[in-house]
Amino acid sequence: MNTRPVRDFSNPACQPFHLQGDSHGVLLLHGFTGSAGHMRLLGEGLHARGFTVEGINLPGHAVSMEEMGQTGWQDWLDAAKEAFLALKSRCRFVSVAGLSMGGCIALILAEQMHPTAIAPISAPMAVRNRLLPLAGLAAPFVPRVMWRSREGASAQVDDRYDYGYPGFPTKCGADLNRLIRMARRDLHAVQCPMLVVQSRQDETISADSADVILAGAGSTKKGILWLDDVPHVCTISKEHANIAGAVADLFRQAEHS
Repeated sequence: MNTRPVRDFSNPACQPFHLQGDSHGVLLLHGFTGSAGHMRLLGEGLHARGFTVEGINLPGHAVSMEEMGQTGWQDWLDAAKEAFLALKSRCRFVSVAGLSMGGCIALILAEQMHPTAIAPISAPMAVRNRLLPLAGLAAPFVPRVMWRSREGASAQVDDRYDYGYPGFPTKCGADLNRLIRMARRDLHAVQCPMLVVQSRQDETISADSADVILAGAGSTKKGILWLDDVPHVCTISKEHANIAGAVADLFRQAEHS
């Protein structure tokens, strides 16, 4: 099996970033095994439209898989909450956009912290990998799982920002499952404006994830941006500018909600 290459995480392209703008702050959250690099183009697109943008690396990410194995769902969620509150102390409005697992965390923040608006991007309500839900049971016997290399449409990402692990500690798969269940269980508590973004060619999450989020969320203002011919990590695909524009429009409208 061809696996994804190991990347050098000392590269500034995958490090946390702060882009100072106006009084509307946006917290950007990357996905499982990913890095702030996956959110960089979206961050720059939002900053160009005036927003203050904060892109973080969740604990255990963009360092080593060994260090990721020392962290779990509570660490990732706590770090997102801390970053949200820090941004809220400086900005009048605070919205959240998250990719994949970061999208699930964005939903949980909406359920618990009342942001101005959210944009869950490629957020799973279930995954296509049949083994991932068994990660907790498999961990003692299979300590590490490696991702397959990206092929076809899945290769259509900007390599300058594609920084993530070639695999993950198996036990962390159980933590990802925990966050998915938490986000899905309390969707009714999401009340803020929301834009769901998903590619029809997403090879990672269940095809109905966006529909599940829209149907379950309690928001009165909610919409969806469907993408074509781009992979799961669509934030560094050819559609990154389209995503930034749609997310910016929703977040600006939410200032007047």
